[in-house]
Amino acid sequence: MIDYHAYDDAWVPDMLAGRTMDEVGRAKFDGDLLGADPKAGFAAIAKAACAAAQNLDDLDRIVHCSFGDFPAREYFWQINGFRGLRAHDLARVIGVEPNLPDELVQGMRDEISPNAEEWRAIGVFPAAVPVPEDAPLLHRLLGLTGRDPAWRP
Repeated sequence: MIDYHAYDDAWVPDMLAGRTMDEVGRAKFDGDLLGADPKAGFAAIAKAACAAAQNLDDLDRIVHCSFGDFPAREYFWQINGFRGLRAHDLARVIGVEPNLPDELVQGMRDEISPNAEEWRAIGVFPAAVPVPEDAPLLHRLLGLTGRDPAWRP
C-alpha cells in the first residue's frame, strides 16, 4: 500500500511540470522505489512532490494523467481525495477504526460527487455501493466511490 503512494507521489514533479507519461517513460517508477530504508525513501519522494506542488505557479496548468488531462487544481483534488480514501483502507488493513474528520470527508464528498460517474467511466472508481441516505457521511462517501463500508480484510 505504501509502495503505491510512493509510486503516485513520484509522478507529481513530472506531472506538475506538464510532462506526459510517455515523455517521462511509463516505466520510470516501476520497481522498488523505497529501497533498503522505506521510511527515508518515502520521505525523499514526498519531499520532492511537496516541493513541486509548492513551486507550481499556475493551478490551471494542464496535468497529463494516465486517464486524461486535467487542470493542476483538479489533479490535487484527485490525488488528495485518493489519499483520504486510502487512509480509510489502510486503517482497515491494520485493524483500526478509520477516524477521518467530518470536514475532510465532507470536502472529499463535495469534490468527488460531481465527477464520480465520469471517473467511474474511466476506471477510477468501481460501481457505486448502495448505502442508506441516513448512513454516516463516511459510509456515503465510501459507497459513492465503490467501497463497501462494511469491508474488512
